[in-house]
Amino acid sequence: MTGRLLAAVLAVLAVSAAPAAWACSFEQAPAERAASCQRQLARSINFGNMLDHAREGMAGPMLRDEFIALAAQAGFTAIRLPVRWDARAGVQPPYRIDPAFFERVDGVLRQAAQHGLAVILDMHHYAQMMLEPQSERERFLAVWRQVAEHYRDAPATVLFELLNEPNRELGRERWNEALAALLPVVRESNPHRTLIVGGGDWNSAAALESLRVPAGERNLIATFHYYEPMAVTHQGAEWVPGAGAWVGTRWRGTPAERQRLRDDFDRVSRWAAREQRPVLLGEFGAYSRADDATRIAWTRAVREEAEARGFAWAYWELASSFGVLEPLSLQWRQPLLDALLPAR
Repeated sequence: MTGRLLAAVLAVLAVSAAPAAWACSFEQAPAERAASCQRQLARSINFGNMLDHAREGMAGPMLRDEFIALAAQAGFTAIRLPVRWDARAGVQPPYRIDPAFFERVDGVLRQAAQHGLAVILDMHHYAQMMLEPQSERERFLAVWRQVAEHYRDAPATVLFELLNEPNRELGRERWNEALAALLPVVRESNPHRTLIVGGGDWNSAAALESLRVPAGERNLIATFHYYEPMAVTHQGAEWVPGAGAWVGTRWRGTPAERQRLRDDFDRVSRWAAREQRPVLLGEFGAYSRADDATRIAWTRAVREEAEARGFAWAYWELASSFGVLEPLSLQWRQPLLDALLPAR
C-alpha cells in the first residue's frame, strides 16, 4: 500500500473512531493541537520489546493484532510504538529503509486506527547515535527524513517522537544541537504534525530544564521517563549492573516515598507551566522481579500523581518483562491493569 493510500485509510478510520472530546486535528492552531493530541495520549501503553530491536521477536513477543484490540478494549487511548528504524536502514547513503519494514509498521497503524487508538511513532534504541552523535548525524537525519515523508499524509493522531532517551555521548548540549538540525527536516514534510521531544540523560525529568526548543514551535509535547527509585523498579534487571542486590526492595507508598514522587513531578509541572508545554510521562514501570504488592502500589501512585498534574502517560510496557498482559494466554495481569485503569 502506498503512503498516500495508507494515509487515506488511516484518516477515515481515525475520524470514525476517535472520541470527539479528544480528537486532535490539523485544523486546530498549533498549541491547541498539541494540547488535544496530548489528551488523546491520556492513557497510553508502550508496545515495547517488539519492533524496537534488530529483529522482531528478538527480545519479546511478536506484535500480534490481538494486542492492539485488547489494549483498546481495556481502555487505553493510544499506543507508544518504539521502533528501531536504524536497524532497518542502510549504512551507506541514501540509508534506505527496508520497504517491507515500512509495510509492517503501516499494518500496525491501520489496526490501531480501526480501534480508535492514536499512535506515537518513537525512534528507539538508536545506539550508534548515542555513541557517535557527530559522525552519525547525517544518517540520523536521513532516516527521519524517510519516516517523515512516508507518513506525511497520516492523520493528526499519528505523532512523531524524535528520539528515545538520548544518553552517553549524546549529552544534553549535543542533543540540543542534533534536535536543532532535525526539526527542519521533519517540518519540511510534516509542518502540522505534533511532535514529542524529551531532554537528555535518558529523558530524565531534570534534563527538561536544559531542553532547547524554538519558542515558536508550539505544536510539541514534552516527555520524560520515570523509574525512581531504580532499586525498586529495576531490581533484578539483568542489564543493570548490581541490580541483583536490589531484589526484595519494597515500595508501599509511605508518606516519605510518596513525597519524593510528588516532589519529582512538581518540578516537571513547574517547568511545563513556565514553558507552556503539555507533558507526556512516556515511560514508567516496575520490572517483574519486584513483588506484586510493590509493583502495584508504585504503578498506581505514579499514575495518580501524573494524572493529578494533567500529564498524559504511557506505561512500560504491554507484554514483556514489565508487562501488564500475559502474551501467550492473552490474559491481563488484573491487579496491575487495575492500578493503571481503575474505572473501566
